[in-house]
Amino acid sequence: MKSPAANTLRKSALITGASGGIGVELARLFARDGYDLVLVAPDQDKLARLAEQLDRDHSIAVRTLPKDLSNPEAPAQIHAELAAASVRVDVLVNNAGFGLAGRFAELGIEGTLQMMQLNMVALTHLTRLFLDDMLARGDGKILNLGSITGFMPGPFWSVYCATKAYVNSFSEALANEVAGSGVTVTVLCPGPTATGFAARGGMGESRAYRGATLDAGAVARLGYRGLMRGQTVVVPGWRNRLIAVAVRVTPRRAVAGITRRLYEPNRR
Repeated sequence: MKSPAANTLRKSALITGASGGIGVELARLFARDGYDLVLVAPDQDKLARLAEQLDRDHSIAVRTLPKDLSNPEAPAQIHAELAAASVRVDVLVNNAGFGLAGRFAELGIEGTLQMMQLNMVALTHLTRLFLDDMLARGDGKILNLGSITGFMPGPFWSVYCATKAYVNSFSEALANEVAGSGVTVTVLCPGPTATGFAARGGMGESRAYRGATLDAGAVARLGYRGLMRGQTVVVPGWRNRLIAVAVRVTPRRAVAGITRRLYEPNRR
């Protein structure tokens, strides 16, 4: 399998959480447009299968890095390995993340801290490492996966929503900081999406996921289009855009009550 070459004329994109869901769909969009890819996820077998398919269908160069970004050392390892191989990253996609549902006092602290490490710290670390190179070139794009839940407090999903509030806020602030530099920052804020994410996190039976959910491919396409346009915030779906506006003017106590009813596990 080909690896991104140092002298390639094609641009390259690094995508974390590339083995499933929105990450896979984004990888396909970049490959369609001729980007070489660096795919990051813990599961080497899934990455290898995806890389083989993308290489076959689009004749691009694909490098796979089986890294677990809940390991604090992983971001620096990724940056160092790519620098040693003279792989330039033109687009950084911080898609990796997971959620844990339940009462905060009953969740295991180890899993909670891993979620914070992956959703916030690894994203920030990777952004800092690759942003330097982008600013030096005066060119680059960063796409962070936030969430509609980042605009509201989320009982029974309290830490996850807080991590996405960080991603949303960090991305918007950074986009303002780098304005005019040739580097753009976009945050993609989907609502409930059919990816298997909710079931893994214990949210599959909540009201939010029993209603209409977005398609992962559609979310990826909207995020990709917003990224290429230099849009700062992308909220897929008119209902989600309405929610994003409404929660800014609704009393926070009321918002917390509404989200409790949406996300309380097994609520009927």
